[in-house]
Amino acid sequence: MDGPVDSLRDPLTLTPHCPRSDSIEPSTTTTTKRPLMDPMLWHKVAAVSGVAALGLGTYGAHVFRPKNASYKEVWQTASLYHLVHTAALVGAPFTKRPHIFGGLLTAGILAFSGTCYTVAYLEDRKYALPAPFGGFAFIAGWASLLF
Repeated sequence: MDGPVDSLRDPLTLTPHCPRSDSIEPSTTTTTKRPLMDPMLWHKVAAVSGVAALGLGTYGAHVFRPKNASYKEVWQTASLYHLVHTAALVGAPFTKRPHIFGGLLTAGILAFSGTCYTVAYLEDRKYALPAPFGGFAFIAGWASLLF
């Protein structure tokens, strides 16, 4: 009694379960496949990331004074990659797979730029381990546009 036809029957009366047509509103009778996440979410992520990129870039240009001048370049690299990939995030909703593209770029921003900001601010390269993973996420994000 657990076959595919029996699953359509009301278990108490063994009669086919059909809701009354007068009890259903016309707008609820059609089913549409809705995405689990709205692709336009990436515009909001880009907005937050853009604010952070501009703020961190401004801090790096006007306030950040490391003892070792080479860390200023590390900060500028972080800021450049952060801003460029934030601009790309704006277009994520219009890609074939927006969540893959947006997710990979966001991961790259956090792992690569975030690591570079940390290394520059603390002036210690021992925190640089996640940076290559962020770079790989950037590459994978751009490559995802091929498929």
